[in-house]
Amino acid sequence: MTETSEEKITQPRFWRDNGWTACVIKNDDDDGWAVAMTPQGQVEPALVGPWTMGRDKKNPKPLDTSAFNTLVKTATEFVRRHEQQQHATLHQSLDISHEGARLNILLDIEPDDDHPSATLRALDAWGDVLAQVRVAPSFKLTRASASAWAEAGFSAAAVRRGG
Repeated sequence: MTETSEEKITQPRFWRDNGWTACVIKNDDDDGWAVAMTPQGQVEPALVGPWTMGRDKKNPKPLDTSAFNTLVKTATEFVRRHEQQQHATLHQSLDISHEGARLNILLDIEPDDDHPSATLRALDAWGDVLAQVRVAPSFKLTRASASAWAEAGFSAAAVRRGG
């Protein structure tokens, strides 16, 4: 039988289960140990943290079921928080008042190594698009920039000048 990346492995310094791999490694910065948590299918670890020394104060404590499950939970939460933060950075929204109406201003950034882009949209209270323009991915969405865009009649030139 050949080993696949999905097979459960439970070794003192290397565990693979539940879509995660834990690898206890020597900490290059000091005499201690670290554990790297890598999601299945990824090359780079999602989380690297300190690992407990064993009783001999020289070698790492071996991984066990409880420790591995705790590491999986911690790494999963870390990845989830990172994804939420990235989503919030790429998809920003705020409400402003303009001419007696409440508007929702959205900035959606499309990250791309070669050609990143961003779209700024104004929606009315019913979610209908009032205006939409392309802006630089570095555009800063603030109440001031959103209000200035609305005051300028949702002009593309206004956001290029003021962003």
